[in-house]
Amino acid sequence: MSQKDQFTFRRADKTDMKAVQEMIQELADFERMSQGPELTVEDLIRDAGLDGGPEYCQVYVLNDNVTSSSIGYAICFNSYSTWQGRSLFLEDLYVRPAYRKLGAGARIFREVAAMAVKLDCRRLDFHVLSWNPAREFYDHLGATDLTATENWHFYRVEQQQLVKLAKELDL
Repeated sequence: MSQKDQFTFRRADKTDMKAVQEMIQELADFERMSQGPELTVEDLIRDAGLDGGPEYCQVYVLNDNVTSSSIGYAICFNSYSTWQGRSLFLEDLYVRPAYRKLGAGARIFREVAAMAVKLDCRRLDFHVLSWNPAREFYDHLGATDLTATENWHFYRVEQQQLVKLAKELDL
């Protein structure tokens, strides 16, 4: 069976979100951040716009056609570059361990790249932990490590600091 026949990539629906939540936890365990995920199935449904509200992310699943089970996922969202315009940010790409080295991850990545092309994006952005062996996978697929080539650093402001900054407007 060819890879194209073995796997189906599609937009997730409400019934997929329990499996997606489980895989998010599996990814957090792999990344040595087991206590990190706080999202519920309901949060995923809401944030993917599957309850009729605004869409904050797009959730995709890769299914094994033989077992009819979800074996990987990708979560993306639209972003914008003031230098290049439309872009897509890949928040997560995960494949369950039993399906690694079978082309499942490459399939998801290529599908996300095709989605970026369809959306007329100029680039696809994502981040990878420095110790993650998947860095070689992304290098092989043609991704550029901006930390190494352009000296960019990825920053974050957590919710507690966001609230503090917002309150400072009331001064």
